[in-house]
Amino acid sequence: MEQIAVRLAVLAVVLAVAFAARTASAATEDLGNGFRDHGIATAVSNHRGTVATVDGDGRNVVLVWLFDRTGGYALLMIDAATGKSEQHPTPWNHSGDCPYSSILSSGNKYYTQFNNHFCEFDPVKRAFTFVHETAPQMAMGMTEDDTGVIWAVSYPQSGVVSFNPETRDFKDYGHVYKQNWAQYQRYVAADDAGWIYFGIGSAASQIIAFDPATGAATPIVPENERGKHSGYVVRDLNGKVYGRNASQWYELYKGQATKIDEPKVDAKPIITSSQGLFHREFPDGKRLVSWDLGTRTLSVEDPATGQVTECAFDYTSTGAHIMGVAAAPDNTICGGTAFPMRFFSYNPETDEWANRPAYCQCNTVARQGDRFYVGGYTHGHLLEWDPAREWVDTVKDNPDCNPLFLIDCGVIINRPHELLAHGDRKTLIMGGTPGYGHTGGGLLFWDCGTRTATLLEQTDLLPDHSTMSLAALLDGKVGQAPDRTIVGGTTTAPGSGGEKKATVAELYIIDKETKQLEWHAPLLPGVREYTDLCTVPARPERLVYGFADRRRFFVFDAETREIVHEEDTEPTFGLTCYQQGPRVFVKGPHPFPEVYILFGKGIARVDQKTHAIEMLAESPVSIDLGGDFLNGRIYFGSGSHVYSYQLPE
Repeated sequence: MEQIAVRLAVLAVVLAVAFAARTASAATEDLGNGFRDHGIATAVSNHRGTVATVDGDGRNVVLVWLFDRTGGYALLMIDAATGKSEQHPTPWNHSGDCPYSSILSSGNKYYTQFNNHFCEFDPVKRAFTFVHETAPQMAMGMTEDDTGVIWAVSYPQSGVVSFNPETRDFKDYGHVYKQNWAQYQRYVAADDAGWIYFGIGSAASQIIAFDPATGAATPIVPENERGKHSGYVVRDLNGKVYGRNASQWYELYKGQATKIDEPKVDAKPIITSSQGLFHREFPDGKRLVSWDLGTRTLSVEDPATGQVTECAFDYTSTGAHIMGVAAAPDNTICGGTAFPMRFFSYNPETDEWANRPAYCQCNTVARQGDRFYVGGYTHGHLLEWDPAREWVDTVKDNPDCNPLFLIDCGVIINRPHELLAHGDRKTLIMGGTPGYGHTGGGLLFWDCGTRTATLLEQTDLLPDHSTMSLAALLDGKVGQAPDRTIVGGTTTAPGSGGEKKATVAELYIIDKETKQLEWHAPLLPGVREYTDLCTVPARPERLVYGFADRRRFFVFDAETREIVHEEDTEPTFGLTCYQQGPRVFVKGPHPFPEVYILFGKGIARVDQKTHAIEMLAESPVSIDLGGDFLNGRIYFGSGSHVYSYQLPE
């Protein structure tokens, strides 16, 4: 009973801290010239690899790679008994990159590789003890061979490096297996003869046998057996490595591969994984039960006694980067952050924040009627939030949740880039890039009234393209009815780890009711993506404003299906803001809304008679992402902060 009481007390403290962290005062700062800084949306970092180990005095410590909007900025070392922490800044320019794999060696050293640098952290010396520049870019998989040498294989073109902790010898073998797409090497293993094997994905799976003596890389899987998944390898205690491509297993030894039936693998223990590495066991048998960078608490269990102890720790963070912001029906500004994946709401009237766990990465956000919708990564989740009801964390099959899970799009839309709330006040349309390894994304139509979905695949639209931007036309003659015409802009970018096949992005027209593609064309030469689209409300013509590649402003006539105006805005205004859901255009209040543009360096307005662009105000911070209008102000994001600008009357 005493042990249970201790555990309940610990849980109560954690929940109390977590609940208190949900709301906070913003303490908005006036920056002058109409701009305000409303503060950090999510003042928390994300871990990119966490291991339990010991320091030089035999004390249990936790090593955590910290990641915020700036990248993998530091290694945090926490005393597991007292919570005393020390933060070791990354000893090279990480340039926004961060760990995607790490390993705690048998010699109690912590290794990773990112932004073209390999490093060793020694918890005994409490310091980084080795750093070396590498071929690009970051390790996706790591292992330790039988002699204690550390190996890393890196994205995007299978760079291989090794480091001998005893001799301090470092070798960079360069890129050993090149493809015309970016590779993910999630699994790496060494046999007891010293050969290295790694699996790659996602556009076309493969298993590579690498000979350290010669630096030669030999593909194992025949070309006709490669698929849109990843090769897998694992080291067995018998000294051999076993690999799998789809359902076919291989025995791998001394560079030779033999097809076999599924083996019974007794995997060699190696403390390594992806960015989600979480090694809980301390050498003395105690266990890291939980830790939370949000509540800044951790708890350790002694299995011998069942006792759980908790302590608080601290660290510095510039906050998680914001994905996008939009006005919600309750007159708050809402959006999401990554990483960690959180949902935030800012109330301008009370100057207060609410911050909650998010079901997914909130790539795209939009209001439709009295509800707020999120298009999320991964798998193209669509969520519906009712601000008038109590928040209940999303669970996929629970109809009482708020936000409510509506649908996911699988691999058809994996990373949403656009969520259009149609003017009919009942239709949502979501587009984006497909699943890992795939090329060409689809389009989701969601009817808020009937709560039904129509999901189009890339073959129903433009093969090898994905939808980046959408605009709904409400007046005119195009299509069979006034409100049926949707203009879309594509991107040639594939899904992550996929192969780019289309060479030029296109504009297209689709009928909202029939879901039939009516027209498409590559109107602007050399364009990779149509970044954002916006209807022109003050003109009788059926015109659409757009940006291509963040720098080519154009006006599209949906009646004649021609570009009637184009200019390169980069020399004068710089590039537009950008995120996975950009929201470059912001419309003012009805009935005759102005059209505003969020450039990186300031806020501009479009003259809807002449299409001329006028810079209203240069921003004191870089405008990283859009963007919405609420009560006379335009809200936008920069890094981890939400800002706003008061429009002139």
